[in-house]
Amino acid sequence: MSVTGLSARERSLLPTDLPLALLDKNGIPVDDPALEMPADEVLLELHRRIVIGRRFDTQATALTRQGRLAVYPSSRGQEACEVGSVLALREQDWLFPTYRDSVALVTRGVDPVQTLTLLQGGWHLGYDPYEHKVGPQCTPLATNTLHAVGLAHAARLKGEDTVALVLLGDGATSEGDTHEALNFAAVWKAPVVFLVQNNGYAISVPMSKQSAAPSLAHKGIGYGVPSYLIDGNDPAAVYATVREAIAAAAAGGGPALIEARTYRIEAHTNADDAGRYRDSEEVAAWLDRDPLDRIERYLSTRGLLDDERRAEIQAEAEDFAASVREGMNAEPELDPADLFAHVYAQPTKALREQAAMLAEELAS
Repeated sequence: MSVTGLSARERSLLPTDLPLALLDKNGIPVDDPALEMPADEVLLELHRRIVIGRRFDTQATALTRQGRLAVYPSSRGQEACEVGSVLALREQDWLFPTYRDSVALVTRGVDPVQTLTLLQGGWHLGYDPYEHKVGPQCTPLATNTLHAVGLAHAARLKGEDTVALVLLGDGATSEGDTHEALNFAAVWKAPVVFLVQNNGYAISVPMSKQSAAPSLAHKGIGYGVPSYLIDGNDPAAVYATVREAIAAAAAGGGPALIEARTYRIEAHTNADDAGRYRDSEEVAAWLDRDPLDRIERYLSTRGLLDDERRAEIQAEAEDFAASVREGMNAEPELDPADLFAHVYAQPTKALREQAAMLAEELAS
């Protein structure tokens, strides 16, 4: 069936053929009537947060090489997605991240040391999710999609003005959980925004071997979910699209699916050899589309960012990295009894017995 044979509603669900953008790779504005350029103060904050986020990412990678972290999945190159989407959230909204979204967490205000506790091997969840309205970092692919839909649906039933933003990768769209989450979100008109950070690879599996769809955004039409294809290396476009989707969901418009095309510059994790499945020319092409360079050029051209301000932000980022090093170098005080904490709201009989057995062994 041709597009012209679709109903008006079906056409409204389809993404555009080309990714929506507000800034091209050189930081030159793109005249796209589908998106509205964010205010200058938002663009400046996007830039500042990306600088800090990238320095944090570099520091976490160094800590992994020093043995301070068990593993670290870098998000270098994807900062526009993580920072842009998080800054688009309102205070009352919830974020459901993946293991690669540490930059998103620190942008949301989560303590960086608490953010890295999972990757250090301490706690599975090192921060209070209710304090920051951030769910646990999801390691199993796509399980956070159902968590987001559940919270969003519950908030709607309680009459709360809350939207859930769930981050997932391209590989997660091949998981059953994502399809179940999209279906339930659409049926319930749950206020949830799905942001797919399509970085081209599910570990080493390229998109060509994952999906035959024209784009991952096209998958939304099968569930009746409006879908958007955007340039994931354009911080302005990410912010504008997610902000619009959140506003629509909060107004009762239901869920949205956003595919942000981006790229993972580093390996999947420090345990991965990316050279075995991609070449340096491909990486170089994406380095030329760097999100930080893009927004810096735009702000500098407009006279909103000068060398003095750039130096101030870089110094702030260095101070942030130093605080991360200091926090990670402190030896944590661990209590074996914590193994049984936060498992159930009311501990079961078996759990109490196990806790008592451990306490007895430790005492002896």
